[in-house]
Amino acid sequence: MSAHVCTFIILFIYFHNTYFHNTKTHTHHFFWAFNCQSEFLYSHDNSIYKKILLTCSNIKILFYPFVCSRREKKSQMEGFSDQITAPLISKDQHEENSPIREVALTVSITDDPSLPVLTFRMWLLGTFSCILLSFLNQFFWYRTEPLSITAISAQIAVVPLGQLMAAKITARVFFKGTKWEFSLNPGPFNVKEHVLITIFANSGAGTVYAIHVVTAVKVFYKKNISALHEKEARPKRGVTRTQFFIISFVCSFAYYIFPGYLFQMLTSLSWVCWIFPKSILAQQLGSGLNGLGIGAIGLDWSTISSYLGSPLASPWFATANVAVGFFFVMYVVTPLSYWFNIYGAKTFPIFSDELFTSSGQIYNISSIIDSNFHLDKMAYERAGPLHLSTFFAMTYGVGFAALSATVMHVALFHGREIWEQIKSSFKEKKMDIHTKLMSKYRQVPEWWFWCILAVNISLTIFACEYYEEQLQLPWWGVVLACVIAVFFTLPIGIITAITNQVVGTLIAAFVYSGTAWWLMETIPDICQVSSDVWTCPSDHVFYDASVIWGLIGPRKIFGDEGTYAMINWFFLFGALAPVLVWLAARAFPGRAWIRLVNMPVLIGACGMMPPATAVNYTTWILVGFLSGYVVYSYRPDLWQRYNYVLSGGLDAGLAFMGVVLYLCLGLEGIGVDWWGNELDACPYASCPTGKGVVFEGCPVMS
Repeated sequence: MSAHVCTFIILFIYFHNTYFHNTKTHTHHFFWAFNCQSEFLYSHDNSIYKKILLTCSNIKILFYPFVCSRREKKSQMEGFSDQITAPLISKDQHEENSPIREVALTVSITDDPSLPVLTFRMWLLGTFSCILLSFLNQFFWYRTEPLSITAISAQIAVVPLGQLMAAKITARVFFKGTKWEFSLNPGPFNVKEHVLITIFANSGAGTVYAIHVVTAVKVFYKKNISALHEKEARPKRGVTRTQFFIISFVCSFAYYIFPGYLFQMLTSLSWVCWIFPKSILAQQLGSGLNGLGIGAIGLDWSTISSYLGSPLASPWFATANVAVGFFFVMYVVTPLSYWFNIYGAKTFPIFSDELFTSSGQIYNISSIIDSNFHLDKMAYERAGPLHLSTFFAMTYGVGFAALSATVMHVALFHGREIWEQIKSSFKEKKMDIHTKLMSKYRQVPEWWFWCILAVNISLTIFACEYYEEQLQLPWWGVVLACVIAVFFTLPIGIITAITNQVVGTLIAAFVYSGTAWWLMETIPDICQVSSDVWTCPSDHVFYDASVIWGLIGPRKIFGDEGTYAMINWFFLFGALAPVLVWLAARAFPGRAWIRLVNMPVLIGACGMMPPATAVNYTTWILVGFLSGYVVYSYRPDLWQRYNYVLSGGLDAGLAFMGVVLYLCLGLEGIGVDWWGNELDACPYASCPTGKGVVFEGCPVMS
């Protein structure tokens, strides 16, 4: 099989951007926005710095606004609008703060350089948090509705543990008078320890892309491979953040027994299917899991946050961009493509991540692989070309468009600024208040980063050459991946890169791999359609990609020998889209809303589909609207105080109940067999509508 270069391109973008950058600005971002999980996309002002601030779709309550002075609090609450119109650097040095309201409300403008940082409790709690989150995230990754447990949960949970250690552990100084002098308890648990613990935990707050390779080879190809430090007064008739976290945790923990075990249909309530139980068209339109999801809603937090992250952490204008993009692709492009039978669309389901033959049957990939794990060209010619469902093909198109739109958007809206910053990089430049605070600390030597980068590249090349038969990526593929990573550093990497997580990354890698291997060895039929819970949707899509881009090759799919060559025109459409917005912004400078239209976000809104489904998006958008617009606009005090804490509590409660259900009931095979556990209840949603197409479980159209 030819090399699956795309996998390693993304891996190298990750490795490169994890270790390559070393600036004081990056160090500062690390402290207040260490969990940015975005698509570079939420920028709407002409400043790269503001872009980095705003692109974080997961900005956390980290810097405890309640530790600020009363005067600081007053200045934070006043003078900020929902849009960025003020300059980044305030001219009033006495009231200098970020002009971005969300940042000003959550990030302190004071710093104490004397606080101890690399303490015993930081290493202990950080390591434990990293291991726990790595296990839980990989554990849930294989589920039909995977859950990404963010660092918020650990961030809040470690506060009482840190305070307990500060109160009970001896303050004795060991090796006093030597350069090895240290204490297990250097004083009160402080904010900087908390930040580093959260950074540690963040290394486990997701999954490792390389695990997809292991899962695809082992399961599908069936080959073996060798805010919360200072004392907080309870508000009148209210609760503290810690109390609110506990309440939301308990409620989430107790509630998840219903969508997770007793009433799994809560994952996707597709009421249109209930009204029309025999109609293929109605179920195609109404199914939240296998259709367009019209009217579908999920009453399960894992449904809401599984692919796009917590909607509580997304600013409303970003959510709105995603909503517009989703509605356009899902309810305009896809239906038109399907009902006009483009690429023989009616021969296949309207929404599916399966690979099909020209007759609408599931493609038998094993039949076109020879004994050396390569493409058997004769067998492929007999089986015929590979086909995709309408929506799957369109998502590849919008993916191409989003890539070119990203480059064009950065060039148009930030090109001049980038050039000016390059020219002034060796000159004295102004710094915002937070960068000034970070400038007091010694910078990490540049050669450290170069060494880490060189070691990682060398090890990767060695692994690819040593395990050539299994990985099938030549050394030049690694070099190509590095070149592409360098090219996309500015438009994408500078936003998504989270630097310096070396220790956490090493720990998380072993936990991720061990957990994945354990689950694959212990769960029968894992990643198979026959499994109701453990269907591994993300790994299934990765497997499809390995077939398209690796086994068969893009030339036979999207090239001159392929069925879907016309989809390459999406690159051009994506490049032109930001130009229209840029021209409109210049023609109507007084219309501030135009700058909120971000074409990379809008076009790439469906980038997670599949494996994400319609109900994941519809419910995420609804909750994002309620939090980011309704609550933020009308009750900003509640939003500031409880929004992110609620997100962490919901994540944590669901995660622990999920593990309890699996260990206590799942391992024993104990389940409840009734209609409420039939996911979606839309059996005809995956049926083709082409005449004479025979598909298991579906009526044949005449």
